[in-house]
Amino acid sequence: MATTLSEAYRNNPLPLHHIIPLDFSSVRTLPDSHAWPQSNDDDHQFSSCNNESSSSSSIPIIDLMDPNAMEQIGLACEKWGAFLLKNHGIPLSVIEEVQAESKKLFSLPAEQKLKALRSPGGATGYGRARISPFFPKYMWHEGFTFMGSSDDAKKIWPNDYARFCDTMVNYQKQMKALAEKLTHMIFNFLGINSQDQENNSWVGTSTNHIGAIQLNFYPSCPDPNRAMGLAPHTDTSLLTILHQSQSSSGLQIFKEGSGWVPIHPHPNTLVVNTGDILHMMSNARFRCALHRVTVNRSKQRYSVAYFYGPPVDYVVSPLSDLNSVPRFRALTVKEYISIKAKNLGGALSLITT
Repeated sequence: MATTLSEAYRNNPLPLHHIIPLDFSSVRTLPDSHAWPQSNDDDHQFSSCNNESSSSSSIPIIDLMDPNAMEQIGLACEKWGAFLLKNHGIPLSVIEEVQAESKKLFSLPAEQKLKALRSPGGATGYGRARISPFFPKYMWHEGFTFMGSSDDAKKIWPNDYARFCDTMVNYQKQMKALAEKLTHMIFNFLGINSQDQENNSWVGTSTNHIGAIQLNFYPSCPDPNRAMGLAPHTDTSLLTILHQSQSSSGLQIFKEGSGWVPIHPHPNTLVVNTGDILHMMSNARFRCALHRVTVNRSKQRYSVAYFYGPPVDYVVSPLSDLNSVPRFRALTVKEYISIKAKNLGGALSLITT
């Protein structure tokens, strides 16, 4: 899967300087390269990083064991494009193990992490966020992308990579099962029976899908008011399932009429947000969640994202059962990734009919 996704990125390689993260352990003041312009904008762009919306709104917390969970999930996707999920079935021990391995990775010296530096056209490995080239400043963030291959981990731990890889593979397996369950529920909410629809037969298959783990690290920042952990963006995926560390808040979602709304950590919950692909498949009925991450002066922050979606050759279009005029033209996942690689915030507008 990593190879096929790399094929989607290969025609849009990143400049090398957009891949190599700052050695955060060696800096004591915020460098100009990471100092974002402060603004009073109330739109989708660069409003103050510490501005947690004055709105009392908060995304819904949904119990997956609730008999009405499907309807609640559907409504949350329509209104927010995101929700918190409890009783999700992922053992706490599995989450704790992946957190421990993530901290182990990011605590390594920079020169050791750089051995697994992602290639300009690659999909896995260590480096800056792929959205970096679209913004005037760099983000206070470093990441590591894993897709079931041990190659990158071997570069970092030639003789001791097995525990890291086993932990990530197990987490990926658990997340895939949860993502499939949520996808079936969402399709049923939309009136689509994914098991009976030939075009959606990829749901539930062992290999014919895109599944990726993204480990994120946001170091403590000497000037968090002028830094950005992760700049505003939407995910390309069908669904993203995120576990965020309980130590501090940082994730925010943009909601029209409310501005940037913080998603505070809640014990034993996962954040689920919809991506561009589900937005297209629902014919814009579901929001694609615009989100960003702020940073903290005294606390480090970790998160683990699982991206789930159809294979790169899958043709994305509004589901025919929705009985409405299609708002987006049909195209493959690979084609959409290529469009978004050149037009981060404007990709959807370029395929609108």
